[in-house]
Amino acid sequence: MSRSWFISFEGIDGAGKSTHIEGLFHWFKSRGHVVTLTREPGGTPLAEKFRELALHETMDPLTEALLMFAARREHLIQVIEPALARGEVVLCDRFTDATFAYQGGGRGFDWQVLKNLEQMVQKVPATLLRQPDLTVWFDLPPVVAAERLNKARVPDKFESQPQSFFEAVREGYAKRMQETPSRFAQIAADQARELVWLDVLKAVELAYAK
Repeated sequence: MSRSWFISFEGIDGAGKSTHIEGLFHWFKSRGHVVTLTREPGGTPLAEKFRELALHETMDPLTEALLMFAARREHLIQVIEPALARGEVVLCDRFTDATFAYQGGGRGFDWQVLKNLEQMVQKVPATLLRQPDLTVWFDLPPVVAAERLNKARVPDKFESQPQSFFEAVREGYAKRMQETPSRFAQIAADQARELVWLDVLKAVELAYAK
């Protein structure tokens, strides 16, 4: 395993992404890789400011979508592309699929407008639409996620949405996977943590072998 690689991790809050991202960070490092661990929205000082606005301020759906893509452009230019150019493994907690799931699915925002923004923001360089090499989707029933979050922390503006919102987010993720199935690994996140980890490792090893 020597080439640069970009992996995104998706799923609603409470699905267990953070635990397994950290596990993969150490797994790759133990195999001699330089690993960049990052997140969206965020990843740069400016994008982190956008994150705070997006997570805590009420705004128009288009404003929210534009804010997400503005943060993403900064993140791509300042962090992701340079790391890939150096031959690193990039592990990103959420990427564009989250925007389609949350703003497109949850908010009901126009899917095609999001696609247009994706084309505008993610062509770096101008001839390449940057997407993850692998997207690991931690698929969890929203009712289970809500039970986990109730025990964890004070919710942000997305986490405090009703269950119907997260059902729509889950449908958004499913729609996104249907559009590019070869990029996705769907993980049943309601299993025991050890079984989820084994499924994640299997997905990574299979994808990298292609």
